[in-house]
Amino acid sequence: MKSKNLVQELNTKLSGLTPEDVLKYFLIEYKGKIALSSSLGAEDQVLTHMICDIDKNTKIFTLDTGRMFPETYKLIEKTNTRYKIKINIFFPDYKQVEEMVNEKGINLFYESVENRKMCCHIRKIEPLKRAFKDLDVWICGLRKDQSITRISNQLIEWDEQNGLIKINPLIDWSEQQVWDYIRKNNIPYNDLHDKGFPSIGCQPCTRAILPGEDVRAGRWWWEQPDKKECGLHNRGE
Repeated sequence: MKSKNLVQELNTKLSGLTPEDVLKYFLIEYKGKIALSSSLGAEDQVLTHMICDIDKNTKIFTLDTGRMFPETYKLIEKTNTRYKIKINIFFPDYKQVEEMVNEKGINLFYESVENRKMCCHIRKIEPLKRAFKDLDVWICGLRKDQSITRISNQLIEWDEQNGLIKINPLIDWSEQQVWDYIRKNNIPYNDLHDKGFPSIGCQPCTRAILPGEDVRAGRWWWEQPDKKECGLHNRGE
């Protein structure tokens, strides 16, 4: 309850501030106990740029599921070079992956939501827990207009399952604001964005979208829209 009260107080205190000012507050108050969890998507590239302007020593990490696009690996190198940083990479436990694939098949996620969530849990959730060790706050690139599962998310939230404060500095930004910022600051981004991929995850679970489709329509496209989360993010209540 104390943690939820703190989140409410912080939302009130920081309401109306720019993403940069929100980041400055947390990077100072929680120095050494805060990290950006980056998917290498457009929003996270914006946050990487902002963070490196404030404190380049801030921890930035990503999860390599073993099923990523080549373009994503290329972007890791480009980002490290541009900002003179080293993004930490966390991998899934190979024994869990081997057991899952040998039991369920290499592309098990197409068979059922349960299988897909199992794959996400082993390849994403478990490594994320290791990445969170010794952290009090994690920075995310969530935006309300990304999908129907995120319209209730707030600037600052309490992540019950990980026992952390989660901040979403770009929560109220539009997609246009993200891309205006990227172009203005010449921020490196995934080449797939220019090929119809607004949201990029694992290669077998991501496709380009069609004109007029929701920005996350290409993620787990065979599932219903209200199921399209991998478990990394609690839904806003």
